[in-house]
Amino acid sequence: MGKNLSIATILLLLVLASTKAQQVFDVKSYGAQPNVDITQALTKAWKAACAVAGSKVVISAGVYKLGFVNLLGPCKGAIEFNLQGTLQAPLDVASLNGKDGWVVFERIDGLTVSGGGVFDGKGQHAWQKNKCDKDKNCNVLPINIRFDKVTNSIVQDITSKDSKYFHINLLQCTKLQFQHVTITAPANSPNTDGIHVGHSSQITITNANIGTGDDCISFGAGAQDITVNQVTCGPGHGISVGSLGKYQNEEPVSGIRVTGATLSNTDNGVRIKTWPASSSGAATDIHFEDVVMNNVANPIIIDQNYCPNSQCSNQSPSKVKISNVSFKKISGSSSTKEAVNLICSKSVPCQQVVLSDIDLTYKGSGGSATSTCTNVQPAVSGKLNPPACANKN
Repeated sequence: MGKNLSIATILLLLVLASTKAQQVFDVKSYGAQPNVDITQALTKAWKAACAVAGSKVVISAGVYKLGFVNLLGPCKGAIEFNLQGTLQAPLDVASLNGKDGWVVFERIDGLTVSGGGVFDGKGQHAWQKNKCDKDKNCNVLPINIRFDKVTNSIVQDITSKDSKYFHINLLQCTKLQFQHVTITAPANSPNTDGIHVGHSSQITITNANIGTGDDCISFGAGAQDITVNQVTCGPGHGISVGSLGKYQNEEPVSGIRVTGATLSNTDNGVRIKTWPASSSGAATDIHFEDVVMNNVANPIIIDQNYCPNSQCSNQSPSKVKISNVSFKKISGSSSTKEAVNLICSKSVPCQQVVLSDIDLTYKGSGGSATSTCTNVQPAVSGKLNPPACANKN
């Protein structure tokens, strides 16, 4: 009996230890009040929480003004950023002093961002100053939320609204999960990518609802082992690998899997895009499956001549090698007659491209949906509407 009691006691102690309450750091304890700037209060609360193992920073319901904050680790242990209210960025871009982010989480292991709150970037005035559509060397505007060197972490049940530039950006992150994230901005808001993943690995994005003025999700150089599942996208420019090849010595992109997505009224569907006249690079092991298109322009596209707004002086072929790519079980409606457009590089033609079970209808003028293939011979299987590579160049 004594032995059994001892074991039971040990188990109880283990349970109690595992469920030990987090130490809470409420920003109101540091002077925060609704409708005023809480930058200093949040900074103080974060520093105090970061020095404690197993802590939680709480921003309760209400609307709060917030300037630039760099929520910096490493922290003593796991830490939660619990936003229940709404944070509002400054309207004036100049007040952020040229920073490339508004709320920055940096060098943190074991971070949780949660609470159901809103990061409101107040981007309406900044969008009017965005010149990136005309100048590739434009001044970059602040990203709503940056995750730099964040590991073993989760972001869930938050909203990013009206960012001045990208909504969420990942740089050198590992094992970071996004669940039930909402991202919203008007269709005409420039460069408001939903989630951009660069130089990061083992990232998962599930059950996200994204509508923006640019790519809903984009994968840049160095994105590896990324899983996207059950995401809705629209408005926006679709789900994109790239653009790649714009800069020298870009790291390869590999292991991208997008499944169960629904895209509605977007300017593109699922695509891979690389710049012409690029340095050598690689994009491989990229797969799109079980995707529904609702009135989507260019539902399936590889574009190795990507050059928005005629920014390219040199039109020599892209040197980014694309291989082991599949488009499977993609159905719905195309708003453009050309539903499948695979334009690969003459210098390094695409290899191991698969089209399987494609059913895309077009109800506009000029007949049924069509497909075009250039510098690629995809393997095909199952139903193919439109027929694969009806137009070959």
